[in-house]
Amino acid sequence: MVSVRKSHQVVSVNFQHWLADQTLPESKQQALELAWHHVGEYYQQQEKHLLKAMEMVEILSSLNLDKDSLVAAFLIPLLDASLISKDFVDEHCNKEVVILCQGVEKMAAIKGLQPSANSSSAPSAKLSSNKVDNIRRMLLAMVDDVRAVVIKLAERLCDLREQKNTDEENRVLAAKESVNIYAPLANRLGIGQLKWELEDISFRYLHPQVYKKIAKLLDETRLEREHYMDNFVADLNHQLKDLHINGSVDGRPKHIYSIWKKMQQKSLDFEQLFDVRAVRIVVEKVQDCYSALGIVHTQWHHLAKEFSDYVATPKPNGYQSIHTVVLGPEGKSIEIQIRTEQMHDDAELGVAAHWRYKEGTPGGKNSGKANSFDEKISWLRKILQWQDDVSESGELLDELRSQVFEDRIYVFTPSGDVIDLPMGATPLDFAYYIHSNVGHCCIGAKVFGKIVPFTYRLKTGDQVDILTSKQANPSRDWLNPNLNYIYSSRARAKVQHFFKIQDRDKHLAQGKDLLDAELAKLDYFSVSQSQLKEAAVRFNVKTIDDLYAAIGSGNARLQQIINYFKQLDDKLKPAIDIDPQSLVRESQSSKALVSDNNGITVSGVGNLLTHMAKCCSPVPGDAIAGFITQGRGISVHRQDCEQLANALAQQGERFVEVQWGLDDHQGYQVSAQIIASDRQGLFRDISTIIANEKVSIVGIESHSDNAKQTMSMIIKMEVNSSDLLTRVIDKVRQLDDVIDVKRL
Repeated sequence: MVSVRKSHQVVSVNFQHWLADQTLPESKQQALELAWHHVGEYYQQQEKHLLKAMEMVEILSSLNLDKDSLVAAFLIPLLDASLISKDFVDEHCNKEVVILCQGVEKMAAIKGLQPSANSSSAPSAKLSSNKVDNIRRMLLAMVDDVRAVVIKLAERLCDLREQKNTDEENRVLAAKESVNIYAPLANRLGIGQLKWELEDISFRYLHPQVYKKIAKLLDETRLEREHYMDNFVADLNHQLKDLHINGSVDGRPKHIYSIWKKMQQKSLDFEQLFDVRAVRIVVEKVQDCYSALGIVHTQWHHLAKEFSDYVATPKPNGYQSIHTVVLGPEGKSIEIQIRTEQMHDDAELGVAAHWRYKEGTPGGKNSGKANSFDEKISWLRKILQWQDDVSESGELLDELRSQVFEDRIYVFTPSGDVIDLPMGATPLDFAYYIHSNVGHCCIGAKVFGKIVPFTYRLKTGDQVDILTSKQANPSRDWLNPNLNYIYSSRARAKVQHFFKIQDRDKHLAQGKDLLDAELAKLDYFSVSQSQLKEAAVRFNVKTIDDLYAAIGSGNARLQQIINYFKQLDDKLKPAIDIDPQSLVRESQSSKALVSDNNGITVSGVGNLLTHMAKCCSPVPGDAIAGFITQGRGISVHRQDCEQLANALAQQGERFVEVQWGLDDHQGYQVSAQIIASDRQGLFRDISTIIANEKVSIVGIESHSDNAKQTMSMIIKMEVNSSDLLTRVIDKVRQLDDVIDVKRL
């Protein structure tokens, strides 16, 4: 059976007595005493939380974790119960403890990996975007400091023990979560002590009858087995000493969950198991492992099918040991594990063993820092492998792999910080993620110390170092999608913004020249500064210079601005007395030019059937032309429509002049495409702008690209003029994260 640590059941506990019983190094004792000094009054009010804190410290101290980890674990119950705040921890603890507490908090996202009691665990169930983001942050915290994971596992083990006093439903839910999520994580990190206890307690809650049956079978043969094993161990110890092999031999406890799992996998009865009797040999050197194996196989007959050499070929989680099954005295099978002391520590403590350097072991802190990057790479691989274990359990949504792992990569800065990027990202994406100026000044990149091209596709685990110059000098080639310099929309938007600002002076001069030249053609030399300011406000820019720059860059249409000045000029013209008789004559002569239902007047022909071309969707204010179709009347296009140009190239005689009528309340359908970085609330912001302009939305089509984290939206609206449409497009274009807006 699994060896279960003592659990505090006393009503009251003396912290000082408890701490003295722990036989911790002086540095750890002092750190815990200081923490007690700050939070003792809170724990004295809530002793149940103190008992949990003590239990977590006991678990972690048995794993040899450093003093900062013990202090963080000691504070976690108070943080969970909101008895102290994050600010309290910031004020009274060092930076390491603060980071660890934050990491444990992020680990709460692990709940997102387990369906709730009322939800379906079918593959079609979707992980929400919030859960996906939380899980990504959790993964980064796990890779950045694996101690947070170990603290979380210890906390989970304490919670699981406490579930024995709750109702069956809560016990079952907690057990499923532990056996499906936490136990595989402990296994991947190689922490055998926690893995076996999580599995055994969960098994007891999930299958109480089977657990009791196996426990009873083990107990019934315990005395006989112990006597048999004592004799076997003594004999084996004697033989090792004869060959001068320094080591220890002892019987090891067999975990009930592993017994049941082997019975299930191999369809065996309890009596058919080979490893109910188990022995572990721990020696000093690797060569001693094989010397001890030679003694065992020489003395007793071994079962070839049950032999595994995990020393030569370690398990994915780093576990190393030689496993063999022999037929001992009386023909009884005995499983024997042979390993070195280092292998034994790694098997029991896993990644927790790597933090011993914090406590002043040989090599000190510097040697620990030198190896920290390699350790993080190793942990990252183990954590990414963990998702395979969880997926195989059948309880995790398939979305986890597709949304969290397969579309993301995790790379490192030279200092060891973890950066989360989309799959397909390049060194330039990495540089712009760090900072805009780093991207602008980037002149090269190294991966693991070797120069790589800008088109290099980063992979999970890469260490990236960006080479920079003093001056910002991005290339316009970076924006060419065919050259594959940049993958993410975030980086591309930053490059576009750089050139937009850089080209402002050029666009300003070009825009001013274009506007002055067009006004000169129309004899509009008297446009005042106030009119220019009104035009700037009308076209959603702040200053006159911004208006010129918008014209020069093409963000504002010159013809629309000219039409606006015409309207201003018409308003300023004095009213002219009109001869009533001439008004009657003009009215009579214009009867043939009455607008149709689409608000269109056909020059010189009269009221004919017209329809708006869907290829360009003209609206009042656009320059338009007509094309006589066969059987469908006149098709009205924008004059710059490509389909109209193609049609007239073949049948130019079908051209007809058309004009907009006098009805400015007619509604016309038009579509606009919006490309933006995907974020929450984006559609709400867009729809608010449209609603404020009193424009009706007729239809919406949207598509998200999870890999690039962008979305494309086509909105069909009903407007009564091109000016209104331009105003809506300009305002949407100014929203955060909007990359491009164009009329279709």
